[in-house]
Amino acid sequence: MGQNEDRQQILDQVAEYARKYHSQNQTFTPGDRISYAARVYDEREMVNLVDSALEFWLTSGHWTEQFERDFAKYLGVKYASLVNSGSSANLVAFATLTSPLLGERRIKRGDEIITVAAGFPTTVTPIIQYGCIPVFVDVTIPGYDIDVNMLESAYSKKTKAVMMAHTLGNPFNLKAVKEFCDRHGLWLVEDNCDALGSTYTIDGQTKLTGTIGDIGTSSFYPPHHMTMGEGGAVYTDNPLLHKIIRSMRDWGRDCICASGQDNRCGHRFTGQYGELPYGYDHKYVYSHFGYNLKATDMQAAIGCAQLEKFPSFVERRKQNFRTLYHLLAEGGADAKLILPVAEENSDPSWFGFLLTCKEGVDCKKIVDYVEDHGVQTRRLFAGNLTKHPCFDEMRASGQGYRIVGQLTNTDRIMEDSFWVGVYPGMTDDKLAYMAKTILEAIDQ
Repeated sequence: MGQNEDRQQILDQVAEYARKYHSQNQTFTPGDRISYAARVYDEREMVNLVDSALEFWLTSGHWTEQFERDFAKYLGVKYASLVNSGSSANLVAFATLTSPLLGERRIKRGDEIITVAAGFPTTVTPIIQYGCIPVFVDVTIPGYDIDVNMLESAYSKKTKAVMMAHTLGNPFNLKAVKEFCDRHGLWLVEDNCDALGSTYTIDGQTKLTGTIGDIGTSSFYPPHHMTMGEGGAVYTDNPLLHKIIRSMRDWGRDCICASGQDNRCGHRFTGQYGELPYGYDHKYVYSHFGYNLKATDMQAAIGCAQLEKFPSFVERRKQNFRTLYHLLAEGGADAKLILPVAEENSDPSWFGFLLTCKEGVDCKKIVDYVEDHGVQTRRLFAGNLTKHPCFDEMRASGQGYRIVGQLTNTDRIMEDSFWVGVYPGMTDDKLAYMAKTILEAIDQ
């Protein structure tokens, strides 16, 4: 046999192995541990992974290019760039807005960025690391997204952008936030890591979240809507932002040639850059202080298989949310728990099912009962990020961040909220058991 035949034989064996030993059709017995999230995959992901390994390119290559092309097409945007995590995606997105190429709109040290404290830290981390000031605004309950009535109060002459996440798949009020940003000439970065597949309608036009602002970000960590193990993406319709995104991701270099590619522009040795000598090798010209945040082709190969299934993942998340909501509502959970509500004009691709205990209900007692009966829970990530040890020095000095009004609901979420999973691998039996367990917990 030749190389192609040998390769196909290996891939056929991998597919058989995956079907035999990685089948996810497992019977649920009440009391079995129910995770809040997990990978959903079949032999196609494993075949793609091994196929890319046999090529042994290792870094980003044709699988990466295919994923970026297909992912951009799914989103309905012009450009998508694969990175090694959702946190890196947020870093690249914010770093992009600090580029000198943006002129007067460039974000500089000391500028203010409006965001929320109820979320994951790496939405805020790049703001602080670049010497900018996060301005925290409270959120609403039961939407768990920014209180848009506070936006104007948060605005100052130093405000340059709004950067925040769609909470657990529930879009924030994009109409109000986009109008606010347009009115003041601000950048809008949508952290879409928990909301891939969610949609929002403005003036009769429905678009996927992450595509309405200037830049969107996604995460492909295993619990997320689709997975590569590690991985993330940054996407935009703006060609200048795309150019900067690629530069920031790829060491800060000016050259657009892919790894192993030379002289795509035809002017590799004929340019003048900075104070470098004329004709300095363009592959080693750096226009930004960037990073190496590329993913590998092996990750991208998995992503290509996941993306084929992705629309079904979204529909299953929506179905699971509806099922769990119905079971809890029919069981009278709203007597002691606030059930989640989708943002008006949105159709969420739910990441989780978030519950807030009503006044007088002991959240810890409920969570302990649910966990003790085999249902995994999570808090809303940081709860209130400003209360964490990473803010100790800034709290002590009173510098480095700003809070608008009171973070009343944010603090309540920190104290009284938890969530359970609705990921595509969740069966009806598991959802029924979860609902039963939560109802038992509130009746203790």
